Formats: sequence, C-alpha cells, structure tokens
Amino acid sequence: MSKALLLLTHLGCIAAGFALGIYALPILMAPESPVVADAATLERSAVYSGEFRRDLVDSDFLHWGDGQVYLSADAVTFSGELAPGPDYRLYLSPSFVETEAAFESLKPQMVELGPVKTFKDFIVTIDEPVNLSDYNTVVVWCESFGQFITAAQYR
Repeated sequence: MSKALLLLTHLGCIAAGFALGIYALPILMAPESPVVADAATLERSAVYSGEFRRDLVDSDFLHWGDGQVYLSADAVTFSGELAPGPDYRLYLSPSFVETEAAFESLKPQMVELGPVKTFKDFIVTIDEPVNLSDYNTVVVWCESFGQFITAAQYR
C-alpha cells in the first residue's frame, strides 16, 4: 500500500510541475511590453476601439483579458492585461464571439493578424491589407490548446 501511495504522490507532483511549467514558461519567455510612447501614438491614430472584459462566457480565472484595444490600418494596440499562456494569436471576426464553439464555427471567416507575445500591453502590426470594416470583433485565442481567451467588439 505505501509503495502505491508513494508512486501516486510522485506522479501527482510530476504532473503538477509539468502544468506549472506550461503556465510559467510563456511568462518567463515573454518579451518586454511595448514602449508607452509608441503605443500612445498608435492609439491616437486608431479608427476603432473596444474593450476586453473578464466577464465573457468562456473567460475564467486562467483565460481572460482586461483593457482597451485600438485598431488602425497598421496595427492593433492593447493597453491592459491578458492571462498568461502559450501561443496566443490575434484574430478579426465578422461577428462577436465569446465561446470556443463560436470561435471554431467562425474561424474560416476570420483573419489571423499575428501572434500576441506579451501579457501586459501589446502591439500587433497588420502586415497584409485588411479592411477593418469587414469585421467587428478582435479575438485573442490560444492556438496550442484551442482556448478562448477574450474578445472585444469594436464596431
């Protein structure tokens, strides 16, 4: 009995360490947040803005965003905080989504703008021409785990 318990506790510790590593690694590897002056310049040139909120249907204590997002022809700028995690991507959606199921069903109609690498403020440049008025929502999605993080309706 004691060997089985010992094995079980060791396996539990290994699993907990692995989960903690998945959560902590993106935080440790994240680059510096953008310079405030650069973000402020982009925010002033924004055509649209919206708000990431923690109270969305599929947001929870591990998957959330809180702050203002600004969209211009050249970049999407965020001032606030995101729950840390791996492989975040920024998408534009033609309809507001706040669940994983809604995201998955609309993903073929969305455009991916690029990776989100910081969790406090970010700037994602728009490299390909995108008509922002064809969409109305900006979404942060965890590609690795298929997790909805947050969304903001900007139009």
